[in-house]
Amino acid sequence: MSEAVKVALLQMTSGIDPLANAATIADAVARAAGEGAAMLFTPEMAGLIDRDRARAAPHIVPEEANPVLAAAREAAARHGIWVHLGSLAVKPDGAAGASGDGRSANRAFVIDAAGDIAARYDKMHMFDVDLATGESWRESAAYRPGEAVVTVATPVGRLGLAICYDIRFPALFEALGQAGCDCIAIPAAFTVPTGKAHWHLMQRARAVEASAFVISAAQTGRHEDGRETYGHSLVVDPWGDVVLDMGADAGLGFAKIDPARTAAVRQQLPSLANKRPVPISHAS
Repeated sequence: MSEAVKVALLQMTSGIDPLANAATIADAVARAAGEGAAMLFTPEMAGLIDRDRARAAPHIVPEEANPVLAAAREAAARHGIWVHLGSLAVKPDGAAGASGDGRSANRAFVIDAAGDIAARYDKMHMFDVDLATGESWRESAAYRPGEAVVTVATPVGRLGLAICYDIRFPALFEALGQAGCDCIAIPAAFTVPTGKAHWHLMQRARAVEASAFVISAAQTGRHEDGRETYGHSLVVDPWGDVVLDMGADAGLGFAKIDPARTAAVRQQLPSLANKRPVPISHAS
């Protein structure tokens, strides 16, 4: 990548019907390509948001049977554009192996302009929290964590993959920075309380730490299952400057990823090159 690349971000309010969500994504692929974007980014759980596990269960299928993945692949091939499908809930007994304990995977997909899957990433860190608002989440009860750091060559350069709660664990982003990522995708479905407190802060911090662009498509608004998400899909440059903030409205946003900006920041502040091992000592 030697020239600036236009990207599109889809900010969604995904619901309980995967086919309706698939139609929204396919339409966004067409519109993004029509606007000259080389790659479209969608949020976490783009295909289904439903905390009623009994109602959601029939829709959580192996990836080869997932209609949202199929629709995104078909649209990517039809319009000649790459798609980062932020994540889908899938039964992990397809190409990536089986979990063995009945839990699903929260899996990101990078789809190339021919509609082929270029990379997969399973979310590493599970959102198991009790918030002061009374909200309680136990992601690990339904999803098993991934175990591998993933990067892939794309039109925006080398893209590192993360998902939502991963953002709170800097070691992952250090690894992505050391892997030479030009951009890192952090699709999300952030709660409103944690979003207001930490979303912008952590996105900017991860971009600075990795000396890379951060591209974070997000869920927004009140969903059919009753939850509410924060929105504010972001593009942040390697200096920590916010290039795009989509606010709270669903829709498409656009930004340019400029490799010259990354090169300038890494020359000015070569923190990745300067890093040394940090010894741990214990006081007597």
